[in-house]
Amino acid sequence: VDGPNASHMTPTALDRWQNRLEDLFNGRPYDMYDAALSDTVSKFPVDIQPFKDMVDGMRMDLWKSRYNNFDELYLYCYYVAGTVGLMSVPVMGIAPDSKASTESVYKAALALGIANQLTNILRDVGEDARRGRIYLPQDELAQAGLSDDDIFKGRVTDEWRSFMKGQIRRARMFFEEAEKGIYELNSASRWPVLASLLLY
Repeated sequence: VDGPNASHMTPTALDRWQNRLEDLFNGRPYDMYDAALSDTVSKFPVDIQPFKDMVDGMRMDLWKSRYNNFDELYLYCYYVAGTVGLMSVPVMGIAPDSKASTESVYKAALALGIANQLTNILRDVGEDARRGRIYLPQDELAQAGLSDDDIFKGRVTDEWRSFMKGQIRRARMFFEEAEKGIYELNSASRWPVLASLLLY
């Protein structure tokens, strides 16, 4: 719901994306962008499910503007960003000499996506509020003595600072989980991922 193409994100448009996704995974790309992805999925063991889940996350953004608790927010973060980690691992590859389980590498990739999205959310609180959206757990806001009105009015209080410190700690926990998997990737893939983790 943000960015230059936000006004074009309609249920109908997302239905088209879903159909095109099925087609390109079956070797029937619609345009050159689809062809590039179709070529990738023909060369690497990429699963379609994270792509479908990402479209579901975009659908969620069309109707949901509040998250009751972190479980709900985590699901949203998975849909819109955790999926990127799952899409990327098959292309980046796991190092041949890695002793880690495949599951643990995917778990770390998922954690990086979640960490990045949580960081986006914390960075964009004001921008999201101007669009009437709050991507923070409502129950945790209430426990901190904060309300939607505090966010919409941009009140920066001690309660807000304390609340945000807790949210930042959570994001850092996911970054720490993500870091465990970086050194299990193929060597050529490690530095770009590590750079994204350190710079985000």
